[in-house]
Amino acid sequence: MIRQFLASLAILVIAGLAWLFFVPGAPETLARAGIVLPFGPVPQAEAARGGGGPGGPRFGGGAGRLSTVVTTEVVTATINDTLSAVGEGSPVRSVTVMAASAGTLAEVLVRPGQSVAAGDVIARFDAAGEQIDYDRAMLAATDAAATLGRVTGLANSNVVAGSALAAAELADANARLALRNAELALERRTIASPIAGAIGLIRVTPGNYVGAQTAVTTVDDTSAILIDFWVPERYAAQIETGMEVSVSAIALPGRSFKGNISVIDNRIDSASRTLQVQAEIPNPDNALRAGMSFSVSLGFPGEVYPAINPLAILWSAEGSYVWKYEDGKAVRVMAEIVQRNSDGVLVRADLEPGDAIITEGILQLSEGAPVRVLEGPGAEEAPAPPAR
Repeated sequence: MIRQFLASLAILVIAGLAWLFFVPGAPETLARAGIVLPFGPVPQAEAARGGGGPGGPRFGGGAGRLSTVVTTEVVTATINDTLSAVGEGSPVRSVTVMAASAGTLAEVLVRPGQSVAAGDVIARFDAAGEQIDYDRAMLAATDAAATLGRVTGLANSNVVAGSALAAAELADANARLALRNAELALERRTIASPIAGAIGLIRVTPGNYVGAQTAVTTVDDTSAILIDFWVPERYAAQIETGMEVSVSAIALPGRSFKGNISVIDNRIDSASRTLQVQAEIPNPDNALRAGMSFSVSLGFPGEVYPAINPLAILWSAEGSYVWKYEDGKAVRVMAEIVQRNSDGVLVRADLEPGDAIITEGILQLSEGAPVRVLEGPGAEEAPAPPAR
């Protein structure tokens, strides 16, 4: 029981000493209560009168002793306002290749994953009948053209009537139309890629009968990847086409890709209160694939705040504050923390760029105490002489 009492008493004494030495204004609080200690920091009012007992105050809070400090300069920084979202990738262009006509598939000339150019042949149907029709139409067109030539010569010699010439011209035109029709039918026996890209899975096999409008394969152009993602409606007024985005693929950890917003939907989804946005990401090395899941980061211009060294931040009952070096003295400035970064702390405070903030020697300071700058802004200034 006695040990517990002594331990509790020791804890209270240590806490009291810590409050006395490290909380600004503690000696003044005791002095107002009529308690004057023979040791410890000298109350500010007594220090201002040059008091503090023989040898001066033990801690440099009075005007009779200079405190040595280190300062850093206040700079400005923009608060990070970053939106993070998850999106899904799709090719910049994708085409499902369909069979234009029905027939027996004779051969497939590509394999899945192969790169093709626009117009490259993917597959061919059995075209024996269409080839015969084309050859017949070619003969008919050749004969009609020859007949028209003979009739035209006779008409010029007034050997035949004009009606015979008109009939020959009509026959020639019909023959040429029949030839074009046969040529088109023959072309439709060949399936070609409409765009450049990579071939997907082949859904038909040679020897099978394939009906018209049957999907044969897909061709994806992945020279760029489109990422669809959704953002909260509060960002709708800030998002613009052309804004830069940074994305990382979950399947490719450690790699980051840059792109720009290409499309913004014209309405907010009433159910989720989100706006659909599409970003285009260049994919020159074909590292990204359609269907991948992406983490999207989009930065917005934020407000500008003073940025200070985190070592300068102190706390009191009123909140966080810093010591500012001004005219050879320490001035207390309240500083509300807005954002912590790896290289500094953004604060809302009455500070200007170039102000000197004390970062070392801060625990021994009091309001208006004279200080000497050992390093940093203000080091070249001569400190004010102690009051006598």
